[in-house]
Amino acid sequence: MSGEQDRPMRHIFRAGPPVPTGPTHRTTPFEVFFDLVFVFAFIQVATFTAQTPTPLGLTHGLVLLLLLWWPFTNYAWLANQVRADVGLVRAGNAVVMAAMFVAALVLPAAWREDGTQSLAAPVALAFVYIIVRSVYLALVWHISAGNARLRASLRFRVIPVSVGLIALLFGAVLGGAAQTLLWAAAFLIDCISGLFIAVSAGRAALPSPSHFAERHGLIVIIALGESLISVGVGAGSMVTHWLAIVAALLALSTALALWWLYFENAAAPAGQALARIPVPERTRTGSIAYSLAHFLLIAGIIYLAIGIEVVIAHMADHPLQRPAGAPLDWTSTTALFGGPALYLIGRALFLRLTVRHTPPASILAVGAILALLPVARHLPAFAALALVAIILIALVCYERITWQPAAAAK
Repeated sequence: MSGEQDRPMRHIFRAGPPVPTGPTHRTTPFEVFFDLVFVFAFIQVATFTAQTPTPLGLTHGLVLLLLLWWPFTNYAWLANQVRADVGLVRAGNAVVMAAMFVAALVLPAAWREDGTQSLAAPVALAFVYIIVRSVYLALVWHISAGNARLRASLRFRVIPVSVGLIALLFGAVLGGAAQTLLWAAAFLIDCISGLFIAVSAGRAALPSPSHFAERHGLIVIIALGESLISVGVGAGSMVTHWLAIVAALLALSTALALWWLYFENAAAPAGQALARIPVPERTRTGSIAYSLAHFLLIAGIIYLAIGIEVVIAHMADHPLQRPAGAPLDWTSTTALFGGPALYLIGRALFLRLTVRHTPPASILAVGAILALLPVARHLPAFAALALVAIILIALVCYERITWQPAAAAK
């Protein structure tokens, strides 16, 4: 066993200096628990958006996802530098988990469409974000002792974070269109500046590329699993109807197809490629391929979950008269078809940045999904879901036969 694995358990329970990770570091159970809280917040976004599937609702959901995703990537990077389950770093992560749990609870009431609605939920969400970002900056200060370059980069982080937090608070108070614009601006300020710092080597190098890849893979699989909850939420009392059971199996098939496309055909070769990248370039590639491209994967999963929930809800409305459900509206159809398309685009970007190869069939599948979207708008809800499942399953079968990502990475 490595020296890190042999470390006495007493180091896990006492406060003290941060414990650096090594090349063999793996994701700890504490980190998995941390990720579960974040994914709970992601799924709350899906539940909130499915209640009002309008273009504005989808926009609100996207902004909330952006505001949740960037902190996750920061803490994933932090856990790659030092153990997340030791000392002050563990305490800080525990505070962040509590804050994100509160954020998930208040998310359904996060938007104020007019001045008559309560300020409590949006202001609470803004303060949660302040806590999450402040703890992150404090922990970076804590672990950067002896690393003058990393500590010096903090001054570049504090300014955009502070401006973004002011935008969040003003948006929460003003509500309406101003809230949408200011919260979107808060994300853009925070994320783009943070990404610029990362790609310009303001972050420390990734000592364990396997840990970084594993951590992002875990968030994908947890999100896929949690997305299946949308089936039960939408089904309600219709769950025993035979067509609803078939629709649930179709939903499971789409989730399994997305799992296969990532874990069987992308995750392993991409992780190996990241490990082979020279250390000075590894942070830049990791920041874009994992922090950025994986957001498209998560957003795709969430939008697909929204679409599935609406499909089964439509089937439950008039189970005797229209067992296959009425056709979806444009917004719900866009979520159902746009989610897988976004996922495949994120996967293609991920593979291009890591193994320098993009499977052509994946791009063709995106084109087919988008081309069939207007057709699906006029199909029964069940048929629209079946069409998505057929395209994804066909892509899995084709890549299984024709494409070997490990060979393409060489």
